[in-house]
Amino acid sequence: MASDKEKKNRIRDNIRIISGWLFLALGAFLLVAFVSYLFNWTVDQSLLSGDSLFMPEDSAANSGGFIGNRWADLFIGKLFGLSAFILPFFCLAVSVFLLKIRSVRIIPLFFATAFLCIILSIALGYIFSFTDLRYVFGAGVGGTYGYRVNEWLMGMLGTVGAGVVIFFVLTAIPLPLVYRWIRKRKERRLEAALAEPAGTEPEHGIAPESIVEPALKKAPIEIPPDPALHRPVFEVEKTEEISTSGKMVFYDPKQDLSHYKKPTLDLLEDYKNRITEVPQEELERNNQKIVECLRTFDIQIEKIVATPGPTVTLYKIVLSPGIRISQFTRLEDDIMLSLAARGMRVIAPIPGTNMVGIEVANDKPSLVPMKSVLDSTKFKESKDDLPIVLGKSISNEIVVLDLARLPHLLVAGATGQGKSVALNAILTSLLYKMHPAYLKLVLVDPKRVELNLYSKLENHFLARLPDADSSIIIDTKKVVYTLNSLCIEMDNRLELYNHAGVRNIKEYNTKFQERILNPLKGHRFMPFIVLIIDEFADLIMTAGRDVEGPLTRLAQMGRATGIHLVIATQRPTTNIITGTIKANFPARMAFRVASKIDSRTIIDVSEASQLVGRGDMLISAGTDLQRVQCAFIDTPEVERMVDFIGNQPGYSGPFELPEYSETERQDAIYPSSGQRDELFEEAARLLVQNGEGSTSLLQRRFHLGYNRAGRIMDQLEQAGIVGPPRGSNPRELLVSSLDMLEDILSK
Repeated sequence: MASDKEKKNRIRDNIRIISGWLFLALGAFLLVAFVSYLFNWTVDQSLLSGDSLFMPEDSAANSGGFIGNRWADLFIGKLFGLSAFILPFFCLAVSVFLLKIRSVRIIPLFFATAFLCIILSIALGYIFSFTDLRYVFGAGVGGTYGYRVNEWLMGMLGTVGAGVVIFFVLTAIPLPLVYRWIRKRKERRLEAALAEPAGTEPEHGIAPESIVEPALKKAPIEIPPDPALHRPVFEVEKTEEISTSGKMVFYDPKQDLSHYKKPTLDLLEDYKNRITEVPQEELERNNQKIVECLRTFDIQIEKIVATPGPTVTLYKIVLSPGIRISQFTRLEDDIMLSLAARGMRVIAPIPGTNMVGIEVANDKPSLVPMKSVLDSTKFKESKDDLPIVLGKSISNEIVVLDLARLPHLLVAGATGQGKSVALNAILTSLLYKMHPAYLKLVLVDPKRVELNLYSKLENHFLARLPDADSSIIIDTKKVVYTLNSLCIEMDNRLELYNHAGVRNIKEYNTKFQERILNPLKGHRFMPFIVLIIDEFADLIMTAGRDVEGPLTRLAQMGRATGIHLVIATQRPTTNIITGTIKANFPARMAFRVASKIDSRTIIDVSEASQLVGRGDMLISAGTDLQRVQCAFIDTPEVERMVDFIGNQPGYSGPFELPEYSETERQDAIYPSSGQRDELFEEAARLLVQNGEGSTSLLQRRFHLGYNRAGRIMDQLEQAGIVGPPRGSNPRELLVSSLDMLEDILSK
């Protein structure tokens, strides 16, 4: 048996399909009637009298019949003239929207249609008022409306003045489109003129060579090679590209996926049948019980105000003068007993006020749909770098945080209290707000079931190691490699920041987009990287320090480089959430836990044990705690959202992190092993053949990370093949031929 919800959805779909089909019929009928009216309007004039309103004596010559003739006379003759032909196409657009053939923004289209009908009617009326066509359709090509407005305009502004006003209003419509077309045409011409032969496919963050002008440069400033990428890395020099018109050639990170569309809200459910309001009777009953309980213990109050929320209601209390807060707080258990509440929390005092508060769970908690918070003005107009909308506060306010400012988030709570839903809410917020060029996700899921839904995003948002089998990381060994790879990426970004003279990712990307930094010499656009670990406790239990070490480094230094962490665990114990982790994760999200000790481990207070569960949480993102009902998104909604993104054209593959191998890990543990790298001989031959002792050349040709390439270069120095480091310049090559090299290698 289908549920009531499925039946309602089926009925709603049937109504939508039928309405779309009827709008298509209406558009076709209007088009036929309008075209026929152009040829038969004089013949059918007699049918427009009031006497023949319902039973015309003669049949209409109009192909739309009597009704079609009347509608055509209304819209063409009496109103807009020929501009009324826009109306059938508006009906067609509505039909396309209702039948979901293509995404159409109906409200903007409605206003655009009305505006065009009006302005074209006036323009046509003015233009043809000087010709014999002004008598067509009774009041001219512009219709009666256009004729009357032109008559008024000419009386007020004169013939020339009216024409000037109409001209500038009419040409203002296509002007932005023409301007953008001209600008893009000029940019394409400049790119074609400066392009070098290249047939490679665009990669993440690397600007196309065709838009860089190497001819106009400032004096080069040599810096060490970029150690971050598995892709070719060049030596960097600071340049300032200027187009032939004297303007900077701006780099748009979204150009590789210029047609990407963000998910639409109709993919999500509104859950209207699960949204409830707190009855007034419940508020009054709890008010009375609180007052009576406090009066029993000789605590007088001046005022009590209820602020209903989706899950709990905050009762704000103004104590009478002379009453101490300590007298109030020690009655917490008595008040809970009096109210017979499922969950209660005392706030004394409420920060920033002269009140104390009692949070009481509602008898019937209300759901907070993800769709409702994503559709909020606060989220849609947010200018944050990484906005995440978490749900609604106790006063029904939308809670939006900037992950880039937090800068890392710890999510903890008992099993089944809402952690996975919170992770889905965080991911959904980012996917609805960000373009793939600006965000990459590293997803770690030891449980192998929670984050697997997002695997379809690998060509859009996901990042992984070059040799990884899956974009969702489930193997502990791969997790360790990935965390160390992210540390390499972080170090490389910091190195580039140092030589670019910037302090954070925003400043660096701004310089890159404005062409102050040269992409052909190693610089690249840097997307934000968000690492999400679903079950952190499992990693700590299996890998221990191998995980905690690089994770701590990322937490300490990742903020400036745009690398942010979100880790979740259902075991909030001190051996999992250590002092080091807590110190580097100032933002924490606590769901219901079994004991006050677990609560203190997460957020340093015991209130998390008094939450009511099912998404009820406390957020510590600063000095104060905030109680929030987490927004709910179900698995089918996530699947629809992921399918919407995954079915669009994406990059050629996931964003590849720097290479990190077992050899590098062993070298880090045993730095004095003295063994040569397996690529030692190949690297030596490559340098001699190219006549250059450059670390970046090894990175580029062998797809190495900076650490491994640097170790190979040190080994080549010990073998007498290259000289010592010379700052930012390539090393001196001490071997001039391959024959000399073979003699050295054979010893």
